Amino acid sequence: MKLNTKVFESYKGKYKNLLALARVMGISRSQIYRVKKGERSINQKFIIGATKAFPEYKLDDLFYVAPEGVKISNKWPEFREYALQKYPELDEDLITMIEDLIERRRTSQNDDGK
Repeated sequence: MKLNTKVFESYKGKYKNLLALARVMGISRSQIYRVKKGERSINQKFIIGATKAFPEYKLDDLFYVAPEGVKISNKWPEFREYALQKYPELDEDLITMIEDLIERRRTSQNDDGK
């Protein structure tokens, strides 16, 4: 069994991007991205940070247990995942900057009523 999180679905609309969420959670940018990609397991610091970032949620609203190897997949990969698969030599900071630009664009389109 593996501990999974719903934090990545819950942050949208509350935090500007994953970097802002990581800051509130008190964890590093790399940790939040590695947990999201499944490269790092959820630890105590991540759980405590999630409860700080989402005090209105109960633990079972933020986390769930699933059998090992079961992964919920979206139809389209996240930009970071796609970029690292397609261009493994890309710098993490560059990917983060591009993600921030994409998120700003999405936010500005939502603010304009598009």
